[in-house]
Amino acid sequence: MMAGAAGLVAAAVGLGLAEVIAGVSRNFRSPVVAVGDRVVDFVPGPIKDVAIAVFGNDDKVALLVGIGLVLAIYAIVTGIVADRRHPRWGDAGITLFAVVGATAAIADRIGVKWSAGIPSVVGGVAAILMLRLLLKPLPSQWGESLSPTQAGHTPDVTHPSQRRRFIAGLAAATVGSAVLAGSGRRLQRRFEAEPARQTLTLPESQNPLPDAPPTIQVPSAATFFTPNDDFYRVDTALVVPQVDVSTWTLAVTGMVGESLTISYGDLLERPLIEADITMTCVSNTIGGGLVGTARWLGVRLDELLEEAGVEPAADQIVGRSVDGYTCGFPTAALDGRDALVAVGMNGEALPLDHGFPARLVVPGIYGYASATKWLTEIELTTFEQFDHYWVPRGYARQAPIKMQSRIDSPRGLDKIAAEPTVIGGVAWAQPLGISAVEVSIDDGPWTEADLADELSGSTWRQWSLPWEPSPGRHTITVRAVDNNKAIQTEQRSEPLPNGASGHHTIVVLVAEQ
Repeated sequence: MMAGAAGLVAAAVGLGLAEVIAGVSRNFRSPVVAVGDRVVDFVPGPIKDVAIAVFGNDDKVALLVGIGLVLAIYAIVTGIVADRRHPRWGDAGITLFAVVGATAAIADRIGVKWSAGIPSVVGGVAAILMLRLLLKPLPSQWGESLSPTQAGHTPDVTHPSQRRRFIAGLAAATVGSAVLAGSGRRLQRRFEAEPARQTLTLPESQNPLPDAPPTIQVPSAATFFTPNDDFYRVDTALVVPQVDVSTWTLAVTGMVGESLTISYGDLLERPLIEADITMTCVSNTIGGGLVGTARWLGVRLDELLEEAGVEPAADQIVGRSVDGYTCGFPTAALDGRDALVAVGMNGEALPLDHGFPARLVVPGIYGYASATKWLTEIELTTFEQFDHYWVPRGYARQAPIKMQSRIDSPRGLDKIAAEPTVIGGVAWAQPLGISAVEVSIDDGPWTEADLADELSGSTWRQWSLPWEPSPGRHTITVRAVDNNKAIQTEQRSEPLPNGASGHHTIVVLVAEQ
């Protein structure tokens, strides 16, 4: 038991020192974060969807907790093995984890950076030394015939004085690891981008949009514009990239007549437009919440690429993130829709979680294929030449958003009174827009709902339907019709490989009078 505690504390000291070293330079990586990033890269698509469905926006916290638990168990086992077998077994166990951390840090999505593995190496050495120190037999405990390297001889904690000394050593090392970890986190805050973001004042749009009329909202549906703090976040960045706007650049490369390199200041000096756009995640399940609407501010992507000169053979636009993530969508999406290199969201600079300092926003294409956050490069290429990040992981190359509708009120399994109520929700079919929403009660005929005004085809549309329910159990189903008069399919499909489809159906319980 004490040997396991020694292994756990030694690992904590090593990781704490690694955090300190990671705070010395932007090029260094925390071993836990580096390993977590590689887990994100290699996890199968269906497991990713399950994690998002279960944990939502907390999926990354859940992953870090899981890594911490695995590491704790590993450290405990390493300590026990080192005590019962030989100290070299502990050395080997810690070295293995250090190698894994260093390898994960060195070979990331961007390329090989040898310096990124330094924190893992230093932390591993520190953990080995600490484990040896904690398990080192004290001279007063050993008889003349016993070798300090003999297996199975931890300090004799049954002796009161030795127990106190051993526990004091564990306590001191634990406190030291906490101090190291805290110091490391404080050091790493030097690289945080939030202070710079908060001091920014973005230019106004060249043609500011008017305030949205109240007629776009119905009381029984979600808030039309999703607040930034509530906007869903699904990406592969375990830790949000901290981008220094003073050195950030956006490159336009590949199959273009002239490559461009644009600083953040240059980007803000270009003509900016506002666009109201609903974004949807491919992992959104039927009736799910991985969808939201914002008023975005940015540079039109078609104008930027027209300046670079897109070669006729290019059929894919690839967005690259500062952390190496890639999205890819057809050049055909530049058909007049408001595709943006966005710098603002709902009246403020992009929040860090949503891509500061710049990201892509493309109406009508799922985010995994179009919405590159922390954007640093736009490359023109072909689908034949390049597969973006999620394609090898089982997702479709091209990802037009499927028409969907959702019931927001009442909610599934709500218990409501047998009195007049209003069913309400949202529907979307970007960039076409919604022309009708229909509701069926208890598999009865479809009844057309009342539509709120449409703000644009690139946003969701809200709907409502008055209902006088009778006591008992009732099912409510909704479907939408787009502006091309296509009816939403009832055929159900899972998010993988190109988005969920099917009608949203809920059950409500109506109380007796």
